[in-house]
Amino acid sequence: MVKAGGEPRAGPRFRVRGVRSGSAQGRRELASEPRLRTAPSTPGTPGAAFRLQSPGSASARCNSQRGPAPEALGERGAVTSGRGCRTRSNPALADIYTEHAHQVVVAKYAPSGFYIASGDVSGKLRIWDTTQKEHLLKYEYQPFAGKIKDIAWTEDSKRIAVVGEGREKFGAVFLWDSGSSVGEITGHNKVINSVDIKQSRPYRLATGSDDNCAAFFEGPPFKFKFTIGDHSRFVNCVRFSPDGNRFATASADGQIYIYDGKTGEKVCALGGSKAHDGGIYAISWSPDSTHLLSASGDKTSKIWDVNVNSVVSTFPMGSTVLDQQLGCLWQKDHLLSVSLSGYINYLDRNNPSKPLRVIKGHSKSIQCLTVHKNGGKSYIYSGSHDGHINYWDSETGENDSFAGKGHTNQVSRMTVDESGQLISCSMDDTVRYTSLTLRDYSGQGVVKLDVQPKCVAVGPGGYAVVVCIGQIVLLKDQRKCFSIDNPGYEPEVVAVHPGGDTVAVGGADGNVRLYSILGTTLKDEGKLLEAKGPVTDVAYSHDGAFLAVCDASKVVTVFSVADGYSENNVFYGHHAKIVCLAWSPDNEHFASGGMDMMVYVWTLSDPETRVKIQDAHRLHHVSSLAWLDEHTLVTTSHDASVKEWTITY
Repeated sequence: MVKAGGEPRAGPRFRVRGVRSGSAQGRRELASEPRLRTAPSTPGTPGAAFRLQSPGSASARCNSQRGPAPEALGERGAVTSGRGCRTRSNPALADIYTEHAHQVVVAKYAPSGFYIASGDVSGKLRIWDTTQKEHLLKYEYQPFAGKIKDIAWTEDSKRIAVVGEGREKFGAVFLWDSGSSVGEITGHNKVINSVDIKQSRPYRLATGSDDNCAAFFEGPPFKFKFTIGDHSRFVNCVRFSPDGNRFATASADGQIYIYDGKTGEKVCALGGSKAHDGGIYAISWSPDSTHLLSASGDKTSKIWDVNVNSVVSTFPMGSTVLDQQLGCLWQKDHLLSVSLSGYINYLDRNNPSKPLRVIKGHSKSIQCLTVHKNGGKSYIYSGSHDGHINYWDSETGENDSFAGKGHTNQVSRMTVDESGQLISCSMDDTVRYTSLTLRDYSGQGVVKLDVQPKCVAVGPGGYAVVVCIGQIVLLKDQRKCFSIDNPGYEPEVVAVHPGGDTVAVGGADGNVRLYSILGTTLKDEGKLLEAKGPVTDVAYSHDGAFLAVCDASKVVTVFSVADGYSENNVFYGHHAKIVCLAWSPDNEHFASGGMDMMVYVWTLSDPETRVKIQDAHRLHHVSSLAWLDEHTLVTTSHDASVKEWTITY
């Protein structure tokens, strides 16, 4: 989770000072749990410049694709996710580097620790600073035209090797500060998946390719020496041991071969005929160069004692396709693996059957969120494009997903009713009622609708109102009791007055219509509230005194309920369509988020007094908002992250 603001406050929170037309000062972004990427963690809009930011954030999963494993240095680690790159020591706190214009595939720390080199699918390599919060770009190169799949530094942090899916060439090796070539990477006729450089002199370089071969180079300048053809399938990973005496190759044929680090001569095949029953996607050496960690599509990770050629531990990670292991990292005392699901697993050598910790998150864009207190703790619930619902501890950022089989398509809107049930509507044409005590999907509590729902709102007494395509549905105690078909306009969003008697429905025609709940029916009150454009969200203040309406014309209009829904005030400031609203518990402030990636916190009595959070989510627009308390705002976005902001007026 990301927490944000200016002056430090408990944990990763920072204070955002409210100023007149002000900006969020001292904003810092943290990224919480990533998942490796199963599909790109965050489907992308075009990108822009590169910057690392840092409030507190619950993050997306990592990339789960055949390719490089997470990279770490000291207590820090770098994980790629969408078009961002996350650096993490404590996985609940992270910086997000968002300056790549395209999906990031790999990131590697320089041995000095001062820089990270990251590569994307377009072939751009960016080298940027890790010591300053701005993460300034040092150099940018385009080694070849195509996806960069792996990066390696020499131990003096002066030379970089880059490989991938080039057209005329598949790799390059050059000086980090000038781009001058220090050799050629040749010897392959297909995509190169992996590269590594011996971390002691005399330097050696090894590559692994889809042509089923590895190649060995001497240098600098690096020159091709010979091809290694021991594997029968794609060579997915090559890694030198930290002491440089050996290097290992891992392949889709389930084999791991060990070679002499200086001469390239074969030493042995780990496990004899096969190291794993499935393809091996990643390997990582122990710091003392005696053991090797491997990750395989057979849904296991293994620790090998290389000296005696035997398995020390086998980590079974599950039985489903999503439990295939695509990446691994051995960093000091930490052993990590990455599942196809995007989860990052902290392996326990003392208990291989159960990870010490599993870091989870969303692998697709987050569409909606809501908050709720449970057992004295505040939790954030987020729903994503692929139907997953996660819950996050608002203090620690720790999270998990609901057990069982839930929605099968995009979760469009969520809210919590008075009995502590999460009510969610989805593009799978269902509304689900899920207990926040059990956090377990069940066969009960599912209402099947005739038309796809867009939005749901709840009131007291077991009522819920669902807006569907061309339909408004009233639910009572988890049963459909009334519907308005073809209401004469296209309903988009809905809110129920805290008193439970009035329903406000916003339409694509730019009007809000009021309905009364009468037993098991809805009655049109015939009252029309005019917005400035197609209505995108509506929300009642917690005391029921005001109704806020935002629209596609970049305006928020607030109506006074006590005065017969007369217009109270109009709020301007967004530069693009506003998509979400949320009232603060103090009923004096409310927040809006828009397609301009900005969040405004407005003061009801004075539209000019506002807190402006610019680039709240740099990669995508803000998709949902909620308040944990009067000074803590939660935002989410299609960048698959959740951020907490501390607001001070």
